[in-house]
Amino acid sequence: MPTPFPNQPPPYAERDLFADDAALQEALEREGGGAARNEVRAWGRRLGSAETLALGEAANRHPPQLRTHDASGERVDAVDFHPAWHGLMRLAAAEGEHCAPWGAPAPGAQVARAAKYHLHAQVENGTQCPLTMTFASFPVLARAAAALPSVAHDWIPRLLSREYDPRALPVPQKQSLLIGMGMTERQGGSDVRSNTTVAAPDPAAGAGAVRLTGHKWFFSAPQSDGHLVLARADAGLSCYLLPHFLPDGRRNAVRINRLKDKLGNRSNASAEVEFERALAWPVGEPGRGIATILEMVQHTRLDCVLGTAGMMRAALARAIHYARRRVAFGRLLVEQSLMQNVLADLALEVEAATALALRLARAFEADAPEAERALARIVTPAAKYWLCKRGPALAAEAMEVHGGSGYVEESALPRLYREMPVNSIWEGSGNVICLDVVRAVQREPAAVEAVLAEIGAARGTHPAFAAFSAALERDLASPSGDEWQARSLAQRIAVALQASLLLRHAPGPVGTAFCATRLDTTPFAGAAFGALPRGIAASAIIDRALPD
Repeated sequence: MPTPFPNQPPPYAERDLFADDAALQEALEREGGGAARNEVRAWGRRLGSAETLALGEAANRHPPQLRTHDASGERVDAVDFHPAWHGLMRLAAAEGEHCAPWGAPAPGAQVARAAKYHLHAQVENGTQCPLTMTFASFPVLARAAAALPSVAHDWIPRLLSREYDPRALPVPQKQSLLIGMGMTERQGGSDVRSNTTVAAPDPAAGAGAVRLTGHKWFFSAPQSDGHLVLARADAGLSCYLLPHFLPDGRRNAVRINRLKDKLGNRSNASAEVEFERALAWPVGEPGRGIATILEMVQHTRLDCVLGTAGMMRAALARAIHYARRRVAFGRLLVEQSLMQNVLADLALEVEAATALALRLARAFEADAPEAERALARIVTPAAKYWLCKRGPALAAEAMEVHGGSGYVEESALPRLYREMPVNSIWEGSGNVICLDVVRAVQREPAAVEAVLAEIGAARGTHPAFAAFSAALERDLASPSGDEWQARSLAQRIAVALQASLLLRHAPGPVGTAFCATRLDTTPFAGAAFGALPRGIAASAIIDRALPD
């Protein structure tokens, strides 16, 4: 065998991802998922194997391909995936990432599933998209089952199956199902109230059946067995279940125009589609489509938090692994003072993200009291906003720890860096999320009370925390609804919660260092884009940067 090049750290592989992560272990126990510890540990070992890590790399090097027609010229609108994609999906389905808390809603089931999701994100985030949407759709479809016998009989049991069945077949012929989502359209994006897709009743197809005509600009996971979509009916914007196949076995009239050529999330398919009188069934109350699908969105936001925290952990772990084995200027990188500063700072950020993500998962438990559910209505969008903003910056810094070798694809850091923004942009970018925080603060005093109680549990532990949390409490006590400060408010809520969790549960130096470097009574001007103080001549600055 050739002699290895000197001073080249070995690949990051054959790691026990759960055993390596003290913060995740402690959070799993603390938040009520300890009964699944052995399952989660086994999953961490499986994910950290060289074989599984290689599947993640291959799934991204060989993205899905669209086949619009077969050899005889028939329209098929099929999406073909590399075997590595199917291998990862099979593993994750067997772990129940898409269904476990619904199929066995025991205490701690959501937290255990969250820990598994966090670990999976360290390997390959693209495969998590269809798993997340299937997981998030279940509560909505379970309620619709009372009015839709076919959903109760055919869909619900298969949504709970841990088999993975990628075959393109009608629902009754499948072993398991996956669900996608279609909300946005070209003319509106996040402004779904401007959607133009129309739902026309078709009594001949069955009670409540409609035919959809229109399009979707981002149709997530088009290979799925069904999609929850928004369309305009007489009662207003409504939610519908759009099956991949019709009851007679023919494909539904959904035409895939193209797959998106995305910055990241390369392993996963996102499509632009048109509906040509596609058959669909109503889900939820007519005219309440946004409210119906927002329940699904709340669960997808949880997974955006978990997935981002997991990817942040992956970037940090690779940076430390490299620094402990790379010599520069006569010393290991990890022994050099400035590099220690960088790595420690990254570690603080990742532990805070992990603590917040698992704490949020506890609020989604089936037996969670109303105060927990109220807390989630503010913390879910706030955590999604803040973690998803911190993720890209952290991944870039971790890449820089490696220097030039981190900039090449084989290191996995470029893929992590490209993947980070998807969770921020998904179902609503930063401004949309922060405005949701402002609305929840204004409209739900019980939610504000729950958030303040969680933050206040660390009262008296650190002077900077005392000042920071007191200022935040004053602002939450009399919310102004000021859009200008929406980003500042969202990140202050998230950071205050992170500080409270670390002060109470992390080793003393961790909580102290976090407070010393993240807390201030003034808005975080400069810490994240969009937190400038009042009085800035925003229009003049924008005009100067790019004249209209």
